[in-house]
Amino acid sequence: MDGESAIIPVTEAAATPRAPMHVRYLRLIRTNANFRRLWLAQLVSEIGDWFYSLAIYDLLLETTHSGKAVSYAIIIQTLPWFFMTPLAGHLVDRFSRRLLMILADIARGFVVLGLLRALSISDVGPVYALLGLEVIFSSFFEPARNAILPNLVAAEETLPANALSSATWSFALASGAALGGIVTALLGRQVAFVVNSISFFASALLIQDIKIVEPHLEWPAGAPAPASANRVPGAGDELRVNSLGEGQQYLRQNPQVLVLILAKTGLGLLSGALLLLAIFGERVFPVAGHGALAMGLLYSARGVGAGIGPLLGDRFTKGREARMWKVISAGFFVIGVSYVALSRAPNIVLAALCVLCAHAGGSNVWVMSTTLLQLNVPDRFRGRVFAVDIGLLMLMVSASNYVIGVGLDTWKFTARQLAAALGCTLMVPGLLWLPAQARWGRPNQKSETRN
Repeated sequence: MDGESAIIPVTEAAATPRAPMHVRYLRLIRTNANFRRLWLAQLVSEIGDWFYSLAIYDLLLETTHSGKAVSYAIIIQTLPWFFMTPLAGHLVDRFSRRLLMILADIARGFVVLGLLRALSISDVGPVYALLGLEVIFSSFFEPARNAILPNLVAAEETLPANALSSATWSFALASGAALGGIVTALLGRQVAFVVNSISFFASALLIQDIKIVEPHLEWPAGAPAPASANRVPGAGDELRVNSLGEGQQYLRQNPQVLVLILAKTGLGLLSGALLLLAIFGERVFPVAGHGALAMGLLYSARGVGAGIGPLLGDRFTKGREARMWKVISAGFFVIGVSYVALSRAPNIVLAALCVLCAHAGGSNVWVMSTTLLQLNVPDRFRGRVFAVDIGLLMLMVSASNYVIGVGLDTWKFTARQLAAALGCTLMVPGLLWLPAQARWGRPNQKSETRN
């Protein structure tokens, strides 16, 4: 399923009528047992994640009454990804990606259980420490999952597989946030933490049953790989496998890949919404006096939008790479306009609709950039590429949430003012994407002719 050339061609014109995206979802789940196990692992663990995230944010807002406290939690949940990027990328391309995911899940399950003890201490320091430890293990899991997915599906199934992954994330967010808000309000935070811990152990069991040959393990560290597998376009000599220098050289020689990585970096600006939506729920649109319930509703709208987005994007792209590039720039503009509209929303229903539209655009940026990377990066580089991809994203997530937190507590901006500023800022990556789209987003003439 994986070519060993640096660029894997993708058909730019469909040879046969394309089934609707949801039909391809069902076909993938029904016929591909390995992908089904990976998908179920994602589903159960991400639902658990949102249970405990809502509980953490609600705890910090309740005990500190500070937007900064939540922004610090989000920064701790994201910034370690960036610092772990070199090590994570090297390990994901050096060892079994399946085994790394299993070990990361088991470790995260025990770390989350530690939060039960931390709740009994009045100091929030241990909570922050355990959040940071959990995300360190996550920094290995996610690059491994993105890198292994193309080994589980055929090339033409890569877009629906990523769209299904995004839809699953959105369902987990919609259901996990809503249920997490209810459970936290009615049963307490301890229950939310236990649910999340169990979900990690369940994910490890599902991944354990995946049967897969991992091509990147065929070459030991430091050993030269065959010429057909190791030559990078434009390189004068063969590169050696599993070195960080090799990964850096690959990115320098493939600016198209680096630009695709930066698409998610720009999308990281949107993650300031993690704090902003919590503040909208707590202070602007509380439901029945409960901030957790309103937060759950807004996060659920975010999840529904993320699920709808790829369905609409697929209808436009029809699997063509050139159109995927266009959808990325359009997605940034949709996000920007929607958050400006959120700043003027008079009630929580319209606010939720704005959030839904914004994250429909955001999910298209995520799915299309991920798919283009998976189709255009050889298997043995994918771990390092996706580690950089996620690391830079998380650096921007941290910066965005820090600025939102400072804007609320130090600069005394309102949530509505910050939503408008965030919307305007997110149009900038859309403008910057247009030259890249013009350069690399043209139809593949060879494949057009072939079809």
